[in-house]
Amino acid sequence: MADTGSEGRRRYAIVGTGARAEMFVRAITRDHCGTAELVALCDRNQARMDAHNRWLCADALAPVPTYRSASPAAMLAREHVDTLVVTSMDSAHADHIVAGLDAGCDVITEKPMTVDGDGCRAILDAEKRTGREVRVAFNYRFNPVHEKVRELLAAGAVGEIGSVHFEWLLDVRHGADYFRRWHRERAGSGGLLVHKAGHHFDLVNWWLGARPERVSAQGRLFFYGDAGTRHGYARDYQRAHGSPQAADDPFALSLAGNHRLRELYLDAEAEDGYLRDRNVFAPGVTIEDDMAVLVRYHTGATMTYHLTAYAPWEGYRLMVNGSRGRLELEVVESDHVEPGQAASLKGAAVHGMTASSERGRVRLTLHPFWAAPREVPLPERPGDGHGGADARMTAVLMGAATDPMNRSATARDGALALLTGLAANESMRTGDAVHVSDLLDLTRTE
Repeated sequence: MADTGSEGRRRYAIVGTGARAEMFVRAITRDHCGTAELVALCDRNQARMDAHNRWLCADALAPVPTYRSASPAAMLAREHVDTLVVTSMDSAHADHIVAGLDAGCDVITEKPMTVDGDGCRAILDAEKRTGREVRVAFNYRFNPVHEKVRELLAAGAVGEIGSVHFEWLLDVRHGADYFRRWHRERAGSGGLLVHKAGHHFDLVNWWLGARPERVSAQGRLFFYGDAGTRHGYARDYQRAHGSPQAADDPFALSLAGNHRLRELYLDAEAEDGYLRDRNVFAPGVTIEDDMAVLVRYHTGATMTYHLTAYAPWEGYRLMVNGSRGRLELEVVESDHVEPGQAASLKGAAVHGMTASSERGRVRLTLHPFWAAPREVPLPERPGDGHGGADARMTAVLMGAATDPMNRSATARDGALALLTGLAANESMRTGDAVHVSDLLDLTRTE
């Protein structure tokens, strides 16, 4: 690609302009505007790109060129892009990443890197062929609590690691939101074991310095979709907007009540027909909401993992058992969900973008052999951007901060997290344990 701009700033473009693009727009145009420049947006929906440009103008910033297309190729050729940011639908990631690499760009992509083995191989091959770099936005690595876990384990606080138990709970506000959107269809998202648990699988890979070898899993759609009728929650409407039946439904999302969601989605529907506020109990869900996974790593350690997407509170519990003791982490992001909070989406202080009235807490404890347990002091938690992780991550991705803990995830890291989820999906389909190398063998890259 061409040299950076006349002011020496790196030129960034974004493909996919839904809500997740906002974090990168903010990082480029505000947080790191001295070294970064947003030069273009690409999406098949013009109304969505126009919304981002209106918000730029409201911040006294200039609008940027827009390219209405499913492919960023024309944009990359014309705008002399240095780094392409991919925040499109998960199933489009591979095509967009490869297009960026082939155009001579480095790429920053939202997780998951892609949703299948073929796309994963295409990305790795394109990265090798072009000599350009892919980095995956695993922001959980940048949470100070998770950094402390990494630091303790790397220092041998529990000795050699024998096993991990990891339980993640999505509450009936956050978990439900995956069943309103395109994520409810496996073809677009790969299911929650790819789209959501990929974060968690990557954390364990990073914490343990290990790669998955063998995966077994079971799961089902227990709560959402057609199951809502069995549990007594289902109401007869397809989408919340304009539906009287949704007026007092605690699972209904009000797009009209949130100006940014209204502009990005409700006002953009006429162009592509995408509905952001589907009834979570409407038919057509092809993903699971309750999943159990068993993973064996190349180090010999094992992990038992459970993801529940319909919990009354949100957070997670991690237990790491080692030859010198045990580490326990409990994070309560919100201890309950207030009635009527679906319209505001998730708002827990640790995880979401805004504070909420619900309470949270974090406790990290070491249990050494033959000694009393000790609670590990933790830094104060910022109240926005995934516990401050978003800002810390974008600073590293955009070269404004150093990364001594190797938090910035590579394409190979993205592949390892993805392959755990893909192997789990295959195990659920067949009932058999799956060797990760049978899906894609990464050992030759070591």
